[in-house]
Amino acid sequence: MTNFERDTKTLELPWPFTGREDELELVRGALAAGRQGIVITGPAGSGRTRLVAEAVRGTDFARVAGTPETRTLRFAAFAHLVPETASLHGAFQHLSGVRLLLVDDAHLLDDASAALVHQLAVHGRTRLLVVTTDGAPAPGAITRLWTGDLLPRLTLEPLPREETARLLAAEAGGAGLEQLTVNRLHHLCQGDLRLMRDLVGAIRERGLLSRVPEADEREWRGPVPVTATVRERTAHVLDRARTEERAILERLAFAEPLPLDLEADRLGLRAVEHLEADALVHVDDQGAVRLAHPLHGPVLRAAAGGLRARRLSRTPEQCRPALDAERAALSRRIERADVRATPAPVGEWLVAEGAPVPAGYAAVRARFARLRGELREAAAWAREGLRDGDHDPSCRAELALAVAQSGDTTAAHRILGGRPHGGGAVTRPTAARDDGGAAGAIGDDPYDAVRRGAPERAAGHLTGVFAEHADALARSDGPALDQVAARLQERGFLLFAAEAHAQAVRAHRDPRAARTSRTRAVALARRCQGARTPALAGLVLGELTARQRQIVTLAATGLSNRQIAEKLTLSVRTVGNHLYSAYARLGAGDRRALPRLEEQPA
Repeated sequence: MTNFERDTKTLELPWPFTGREDELELVRGALAAGRQGIVITGPAGSGRTRLVAEAVRGTDFARVAGTPETRTLRFAAFAHLVPETASLHGAFQHLSGVRLLLVDDAHLLDDASAALVHQLAVHGRTRLLVVTTDGAPAPGAITRLWTGDLLPRLTLEPLPREETARLLAAEAGGAGLEQLTVNRLHHLCQGDLRLMRDLVGAIRERGLLSRVPEADEREWRGPVPVTATVRERTAHVLDRARTEERAILERLAFAEPLPLDLEADRLGLRAVEHLEADALVHVDDQGAVRLAHPLHGPVLRAAAGGLRARRLSRTPEQCRPALDAERAALSRRIERADVRATPAPVGEWLVAEGAPVPAGYAAVRARFARLRGELREAAAWAREGLRDGDHDPSCRAELALAVAQSGDTTAAHRILGGRPHGGGAVTRPTAARDDGGAAGAIGDDPYDAVRRGAPERAAGHLTGVFAEHADALARSDGPALDQVAARLQERGFLLFAAEAHAQAVRAHRDPRAARTSRTRAVALARRCQGARTPALAGLVLGELTARQRQIVTLAATGLSNRQIAEKLTLSVRTVGNHLYSAYARLGAGDRRALPRLEEQPA
C-alpha cells in the first residue's frame, strides 16, 4: 500500500513554532525507526496541532480524524483508507503498508475506528501519533493505549510565560509586544494558544496597539476585544439565566474579590454555591470570592452596558489604598530578601485600563521584577512611572538598571543622561534583611562586585546568603556555589541564582558537576528575559545544536534568512525555524540580540 503524504499546511497555525523544543524532540524520538509511537494529550488550544505539524514535517504519513458527527458510523475516520464493508481484520490488513499514522481528535473516534487504532498499537508495524483532548470522554480502546502501556503519553502543560513571550516575539517578526502586554495576554488566555492568536489578531486589526516611547515595542491597553472566539469561550458565563447569579458575577467583574461573610446575605449564599459548583467562582481559605477565569471579568464588563458599568466600576482613585498596600507589601518582601512571586493585581488592573500608575508604585514594581530577573517586565514598569513627567529619578534608575543588565550599557548611559550606572552587572538592590531578619546590606556595589567575580571587594559588607555567595566564590568552591544558587532561587532571585551556577561551572573540578551547574545556569537564565551579565558570558552559545550555532553565527554578521539559506543550501523556512529555536534556547527575543551573544566568549 502507498503511504499518504498530507500537506502539513492544513495542520499548521500561522505562528512560528517555538516554546516546545523539548517536547518536539521527545515526539520525534518516539516516531523514530523501531519505536511504536506516542499519545499526545492536552487541553484545547494547548498547541497539540502545531506540535504535531512540526513533528511530521517532511515525512510521509496517513491521517485520520474523529468528528462529533461521525461517532456512530463504523470506520468513519478511516473511510478514505479502508473499504466501508471491511472487517476489523480486513481494515488492519489494508493499513499494513502505512508506516506512520496520525490520529487526530482520537477522543471523537467511532468505536470501530478506535478498535482499529488499538489493534495497530498491539500487532501492527505502523507507528502511531495519537492526539486527544484532556478531560474529554474517549473510547476505551483509545485510553487503553496509555493505561495499558502500549504507547507512552505526553501531556502538554500550558505554555509558560517566558515561552509565551518568545512565541509572541517570533510572531511579530519585527517590533514585538512589551512585557506587560505579554503578561496580560498570558494571564487572560491561561495557556489557550488559539484564544491568544484570536486576541492578538483582533488587537492588531482594530488598531489597539500603540508604540512604547523610546522602544521598538508595542503595547495594548484598554478593554478586551469580544471576538467570536471570546464569546464562545465565555458563553457559559454570559448565559447564566438566574438573576441573582448574574448579579454576583457582574459585581465580581467590577470589584473582585468580594468577602463572602459580608456579601452572603445580600447576594445569596446559595447562588454563590451554585456558581462555585459550576467552576465559575473560587472561594479561598479567607472567604474571598473571585471569578474562576481571568477572561470572565473583561467579558462581563463589556456586556454590562454603559450605565451599569458606570455604576459598578471603581475609579483609579478608589484603588489608591489597595495600591498603597501592594506597594508596602512588595517593599517588605524586598527588604526581607524574599522576592518570590506574589499577587499584586491592582497595579496590573490600572495598567490594563490604561490608567496612570504612580511613579513610586511603578519604581517598586520595577525593582521587584528586576531582582527576580524579569528584566523586560522591570523596564516596562519603570516606563509606566515615567509616562506623565519623565522625571522620576527612581523610575529612570530602574529603567537604566534593567536595560544595562540586558546588555545595552550604551542605552543605560543615555537613560541616565551620561551619568555612570555602576557598570557590569548593575545590581543595585535596596538594603535587605536575610535569614530571619539579620541585618545585611545587599549593597549597591558589594554584591555587584560578587556578581562580577570580585568577591574580595565585598568582604565584611554582606550577610546571609549574599555573604555565603561571596565566601564560596572567594574559595572557588563549586559545590558551595551550587548550594548558594539553590537558596537564591528559593527566594526568587533567579538571575542571581543563574550567575552563581555559572560561577560554579568554572569552579568545579569534576566535569560532570560542571555540566550539571551549566545546565541549571542556562535553564534559569532563559527565564530572566534576555539577561546579559558578565557571569553568564560563555554559557549561551553552547546550548545550541551545531546547525543552530552555524546559523546564529551567520545571522550575527548581518545576513538575512534568505542569504543564510543560500549559503547553507537550506530552505528559508528551515533557517527561520532554526533561528526561532535558537531564540528559545538563548532567551533572546529576536535576532537583534544575536550580535551581543556572538561577541561573548564561548
